[in-house]
Amino acid sequence: MLRPISHIRSAAVTEVILWLLPGALIALLGDLTWGLGGMLAGALYVIVSHLRHIGDLVEWARAPVGTPVPIASGVWDLVFSEINRRSRLMRDQREHLSAALDRFVEAGQAMPDGVIYMGSDYVVDWANQRAESHFGIDAQRDAGAPLTNLVRDPAFVGYLNGGDYAEPLIMKPLRQSQLTLLVQLVPYAETRTMLISRDISHLERLETMRRDFVANVSHELRTPLTVVLGFLETLADGVDDLPAEQQRHFVDLAREQAERMHRLILDLLVLSALETGAPAPAEEEVDLGALLDAVLRDGLALSSGRHRVTLEIEGPLRLRGSTKELHSAFANLVSNAVRYGREGGHIRLRWREVPDGCEFSVQDQGDGIDPTHIPRLTERFYRVDRGRSRESGGTGLGLAIVKHVLGRHQGRLEIESVLGEGSVFRAHLPSHRMVRQATDEAA
Repeated sequence: MLRPISHIRSAAVTEVILWLLPGALIALLGDLTWGLGGMLAGALYVIVSHLRHIGDLVEWARAPVGTPVPIASGVWDLVFSEINRRSRLMRDQREHLSAALDRFVEAGQAMPDGVIYMGSDYVVDWANQRAESHFGIDAQRDAGAPLTNLVRDPAFVGYLNGGDYAEPLIMKPLRQSQLTLLVQLVPYAETRTMLISRDISHLERLETMRRDFVANVSHELRTPLTVVLGFLETLADGVDDLPAEQQRHFVDLAREQAERMHRLILDLLVLSALETGAPAPAEEEVDLGALLDAVLRDGLALSSGRHRVTLEIEGPLRLRGSTKELHSAFANLVSNAVRYGREGGHIRLRWREVPDGCEFSVQDQGDGIDPTHIPRLTERFYRVDRGRSRESGGTGLGLAIVKHVLGRHQGRLEIESVLGEGSVFRAHLPSHRMVRQATDEAA
């Protein structure tokens, strides 16, 4: 409880009176000498007591923070109580400020961007772990050092010293050339600044992919369009001079190229829907028997007797998923085997149960794939042999579609290949998607 200052003064006066009162009573009773002596002794005791408590107060003030306040009696008990109250308030404030500082540091460390606080001359005061990784510095070791001495990139130093911070700087750190950073300086207070850095490497990769995608689509469409336009111009200029058989041949070739463009556009639409995170279709119980029969028919029609295509079913005939998407993925694997498999070879389609789920595999007897190409086969428009791919009518998007479809079904694509012997593509699906039939459960 906070006591008024008048209460402490009254206590001090009362204490003095109590120590002087015996001597004063003796003097009033007639013994002046003893009375004055008693009053003097009381005054001396009060003075000595005050001096002792003042000494205790000085010693406590010099002691480490947190030392308990001395114990006293009388008016000094009230004084020390007030000091103790003040000390508790200061301790509580220190703990509150320390907790707030800890929360601030935790928040700074949790930020997805790099943050460096600097004083005048860009002296580093504090940096979070993200900034340490961006610039290759150590916040504890380098505290107090100018950032321009730690990061010597000329463009970065020029940006700091330029004074114009309205636009950010895009830079590649000399120590980490694989990173691309977006850096901006924010002045605050009078001489203090905050440096914010953001890793935009993924954005740069996406922009590169976008440019490559536009270039690839333009290239893929330009060739068939050129063929179609050439045949149309030929027919338009000399339709009366060309034999009917040659006219039909030109029309067939133009239709073939138009169909190629049509397939490319359809695949682009499918891949776009998959890559942009379009909502997955409502899951259903997929009839694997019917789906695999349809895939087999597609493969036989595309092969036109050039291969021996067989289907083996050794797994569950029911699956939770999207019939349309799974048909697209399986058909693309079969289409690849037909297009690139050796003519007269055997293409083996197999559906079976495996220990951790089920898989649809397509094995061909083609030329095989060099191991260096396998990690990139699911990239859009990536082809091992570009010339052969265009001759076969492929769009270069099939395996990318397979990868995304399997991803939406928590599955994965596995590829094995031996040069000169052929390849095996396995579409693996997890066990929780299998639907057990009543007869299977009873067995």
